[in-house]
Amino acid sequence: MLEIKNLHARIAEDGTEIIRGLNLTVKAGEVAAIMGPNGSGKSTLSYILAGRDDYEVTEGDILYNGESILELDPSERAAKGIFLAFQYPVEIPGVATMQFLKVAMNEQRKARGEDELTTPDFIKRVKDAAATLQIDPAMLRRPLNVGFSGGEKKRAEILQMKLLAPQLCVLDETDSGLDIDALKIVSGGVNALRSPDRAIIVITHYQRLLEYIVPDSVHVLHRGQVIKSGDKDLARVLEAEGYTGIVEAAA
Repeated sequence: MLEIKNLHARIAEDGTEIIRGLNLTVKAGEVAAIMGPNGSGKSTLSYILAGRDDYEVTEGDILYNGESILELDPSERAAKGIFLAFQYPVEIPGVATMQFLKVAMNEQRKARGEDELTTPDFIKRVKDAAATLQIDPAMLRRPLNVGFSGGEKKRAEILQMKLLAPQLCVLDETDSGLDIDALKIVSGGVNALRSPDRAIIVITHYQRLLEYIVPDSVHVLHRGQVIKSGDKDLARVLEAEGYTGIVEAAA
């Protein structure tokens, strides 16, 4: 589903290169974990996949279902089924969460040539999805992410993902700021989306998230490159031994 070939990318504003020849393949049905020390390029990779214009790709390609997405803007990538859950979800004052969800869902449907949802159908879908994530209906009437706790913000993101049903889900440090109860709920929401025709990329520092969202593959990023790949046991090795040995071996 996703093939990244010799990707090089830099910060658009000052030209600092962050991604330096990254290669990665993620198949449909796969959950791939991206791990690595601070500054290795994990979040930058997620932003580039989503199409943020803060970064400039200087070499290589990103193929999604066999098609290069480098020339697509963020809305076009979203319409094709790419979803990014942010580490720090943005607050949008003045826009009710329900209003945001309705616009997002109908824009996706419009891009696919489908009819807009009727109000009763939309409300039912949101209520059913929110119940699985233990989201208080009152929260959905508040402005998006405004005054939300860390756990509420992450649940709201997983709710969006559940309702939009993207093909490629990129989760940038979704476990950041979550207590153990919220972590279990959010992980359960992600696991419910596992599907043979969907790929999920989980970016995290810690193995604890991967106890709940068990990956099929683990990839270690360092200085903008994948320096080691393995199965779920690699995450346990990293938790026990840290990154130093793997980084030194790859030097």
